[in-house]
Amino acid sequence: MTPPPSGTPAQPSYPPPLTSQERGPASVVAPRTPGAAAQPAQPRWARPALLALLLVTAVLYLWSLSASGYANQFYSAAVQAGSESWKAFFFGSSDAANSITVDKPPAALWPMALSVRLFGLGSWAILVPEALMGVATVGVLYGAVRRRFGAGAGLLAGGALAVTPVAALMFRFNNPDALLCLLMVCAIAAVLRALDDGRTKWLVLAGVCFGLGFLTKTLQAWLILPALAVVYVCCAPVALRRRFGQLLLAGLAIVVSGGWWVAIVELWPASSRPYIGGSQHNSFLELTFGYNGIGRITGKETGSVGGGGGRPGGGGGGWGETGITRLFSSDMGGQIAWLLPAALILLAAGVWVLRRARRASAAEQAGQRAEFLVWGGALLTTFATFSFMSGIFHQYYNIALAPYIAALVGMGAALLWRRGGRGAPFVLAATVAVTAGWSYVLLGRSPEWLPWLRWTVLAVGLVATVGLLLSAGAGASVRDGEPVGGGESARDGEPVRDKEPARAGAPAGAGVPLRAGRRVAVLAAGLGVVTALAGPLAYTLDTVNTPKSGSIITAGPSVRGGMGGPGGGFPGGRPPGMWRGNNGGAAGGVPGGGQGGQGAGGPQGNNQAARQGNSQAGNQAGNRGRFPGQGTGRQGTGQQGTGRPGFPGGAGGPGGLGERGAGRMGGMGGLLNGSKVSAKAKALLEKDAGDYTWAAAAIGSQNAASYQLATQKPVMAIGGFNGSDPSPTLAQFKTYVADGKIHYFVAGGRGGPGGGQGGGQGGSSKITSWVTKTFKKVTVGSATFYDLTRKG
Repeated sequence: MTPPPSGTPAQPSYPPPLTSQERGPASVVAPRTPGAAAQPAQPRWARPALLALLLVTAVLYLWSLSASGYANQFYSAAVQAGSESWKAFFFGSSDAANSITVDKPPAALWPMALSVRLFGLGSWAILVPEALMGVATVGVLYGAVRRRFGAGAGLLAGGALAVTPVAALMFRFNNPDALLCLLMVCAIAAVLRALDDGRTKWLVLAGVCFGLGFLTKTLQAWLILPALAVVYVCCAPVALRRRFGQLLLAGLAIVVSGGWWVAIVELWPASSRPYIGGSQHNSFLELTFGYNGIGRITGKETGSVGGGGGRPGGGGGGWGETGITRLFSSDMGGQIAWLLPAALILLAAGVWVLRRARRASAAEQAGQRAEFLVWGGALLTTFATFSFMSGIFHQYYNIALAPYIAALVGMGAALLWRRGGRGAPFVLAATVAVTAGWSYVLLGRSPEWLPWLRWTVLAVGLVATVGLLLSAGAGASVRDGEPVGGGESARDGEPVRDKEPARAGAPAGAGVPLRAGRRVAVLAAGLGVVTALAGPLAYTLDTVNTPKSGSIITAGPSVRGGMGGPGGGFPGGRPPGMWRGNNGGAAGGVPGGGQGGQGAGGPQGNNQAARQGNSQAGNQAGNRGRFPGQGTGRQGTGQQGTGRPGFPGGAGGPGGLGERGAGRMGGMGGLLNGSKVSAKAKALLEKDAGDYTWAAAAIGSQNAASYQLATQKPVMAIGGFNGSDPSPTLAQFKTYVADGKIHYFVAGGRGGPGGGQGGGQGGSSKITSWVTKTFKKVTVGSATFYDLTRKG
């Protein structure tokens, strides 16, 4: 072997030998193949630190969980139905009598429905499975990052994910996004294992995760598939022909694990299964590639809010302007973008540092590079899609980005800290400075909320930046070329020990950091972590401290330029023609909408713990804010939420759509939030309910869900979520009434733009018209019903 030239440091072998102090019983697992990553010995503190991280995450996600009541009643009603009927469980029906399904596949409903079967209907039974999914996601992310970058990197990644505001929001809510996030992290972890040793079983497991992800939220689960496939083809430690064969098997696993349910649904006779909600022709494939698929990209979601087929003004229409800055905007930035600039900087730096590594079968460094490419590819693909899609886009969708950002921050920081070369401290300093400045901007969008925090973050970030630059000048950086994750010279959380001698041929003092410089570097790094996590942690505590309910929710306090209050409303704006009241609540209504009723958070009515906030301007906006052809709108009002004791920053801004109070709205209230069901109304529907298939029928799923959850009796959701699905038709509804299957019709709700997309004047608005002209009106308090067994 030719010795290295004079003056050139000898490079260590990979993985580096362990010292006797680090070598313990079974501390390193020998790789089975040349490309497999050797497992570094864990520091003694690693396992206790992981357990502490998971425990804190669990407490955070379970804290005051029942305050949100039934959260999104649309899904809670389907969970209740699935706990009563196995057929409803299988199809994801909105009611146990199986009139119509939710507008998503049912996989996300299954864990909650099983929990309700075991423990009974209630907030905890519905939401605890979601919180546990969050804890599991943090644990899986830790394990995936730790394998090549060490326990410190894994803890930083897991902690960053746990305190990401949109992650804390959705792991405490019952939308499908929680399960989808867990499945995507599991899929990436399996792909990384396949990149380690080239074993087919890991790719097949990843395929199963992607298949289950499809049954959770259809095509969104496959956004990152192309990026992962390309990385595997380029970096896997097996022959090229074998790589393609493995990917074909993984594709087969996707088809089998995701396609079995689709095949059954499509082959099942339509007459004996529920209508597929969200479709216009009772087809799950139409739902997949239309309303939940390509339509989300193009903005032509037939049957959606606003009618589908494009919106005036271009861009994202009612869902915000599209473009590269979309996720940094007022509505989106505080949800997900705290560490997004840092992740992009560290992704570029990591790939640059590892640019000369060979294929994954030849070097540990190349395996690290492949991991950067996997997480980075997932981040960039999802970021680009979310930034430019023109269809329905809610703030909470950004949870998909959270684990990718967290992983890159943990990996990049660990890599530069341990072996980034002389330029690493400068890159880390720049990353901290950018993060501090961006946090200052994000916190400044809520000037009335914890005004001291943004200045504190900025000051601490400045100190951390200066400290990292001073440590670079003192030589307190890790020697260029040192590996990450093993060896005494690269132990977790420490630069090179100053007790080690310089390598032969190296300049005097090279690689021998001064004690003072090392201490400054460690202190600066700690302050950098505080800078990075302080802002999102504060947002997360505010989120945890605030009850959430309705269809559109956001994390954190209200922001300038956002959609009126933390409840969010519509990202970047409103559906065309919709005005906003002074207090941030939606004023007026939508075509085909009657009186929407008052939003409610669930059985306890916790969202009512607020003071009423009526304004004259809001009332005027309510009367103006109508779509063409709509009747008189109901006044727009909001309620200001109050924080719950226990966490700082609980006080919130004005109530929005479906959060921080139950905003009273026009027809939009029936779409975004359910109605508050009085005891008298509940008693009316429960009387003789066993003699009917459906205790009642209501326009729109949210309106129907309120009464179904209150009575635990099937309530037919006419027109599905938007009230725009052609189910049932007027003829079908007349048949149900003639056969004595429906007892009451609930007045109000909405029938979709123009009276029911897909049904036109023959849709839900025509059913409403026929009922009001034909049957006896029954008033209970502020609620109006029609008794379908008594002519008017």
